Amino acid sequence: MRKIIVSEFLSLDGVMEGPGPDDTFKLAGWTMRYMNPEIGQYKFAELFASDAHLLGRVTYQGFAAAWPSRTDEMGFAARMNTLPKYVVSTTLKMAGWENSHIINGNIPEEISKLKQQPGQDILVAGSATLVKTLIDLDLIDEYHLLIYPVILVSGKHLFKDGSRATLKLIETKAFRSGVALHIYQPERN
Repeated sequence: MRKIIVSEFLSLDGVMEGPGPDDTFKLAGWTMRYMNPEIGQYKFAELFASDAHLLGRVTYQGFAAAWPSRTDEMGFAARMNTLPKYVVSTTLKMAGWENSHIINGNIPEEISKLKQQPGQDILVAGSATLVKTLIDLDLIDEYHLLIYPVILVSGKHLFKDGSRATLKLIETKAFRSGVALHIYQPERN
């Protein structure tokens, strides 16, 4: 069975909002000074270990605006553009980015069907509202959290007030830039 992997850039205080320089978040770009080839290699391996994206509408629209025009020698952009993309949205009517599909019906059932299909992991990036739904539905198999040494306070948080989860630490890695990778799996009874 395929795994759902939630991959997030987080501040020390759990903010997952707009890490890139072009995001609309008032503190956008907060990850950029810490990016280095090590983190790039990790993100490359993570992307190529998956064969589908599961995205919320906001993240999907941001990616769809940015990725189709990008190229690189390593093939990261090509992989982003050609992977199947499943967008969970009740408002999006058309998904024009290559190989995109909208999920607007029974979310637990549709995602369970995706997990049952043969293939690699299903990667969820950003997508704060979708991630909260996946947490509530207990559909996440792993969290890949890149934790940045900054405090942002405001913004969207990975876990909402009242969330409760017991996670098992699977792996950690410290990058030279001060970013730490923590990989967790939910402990299920």
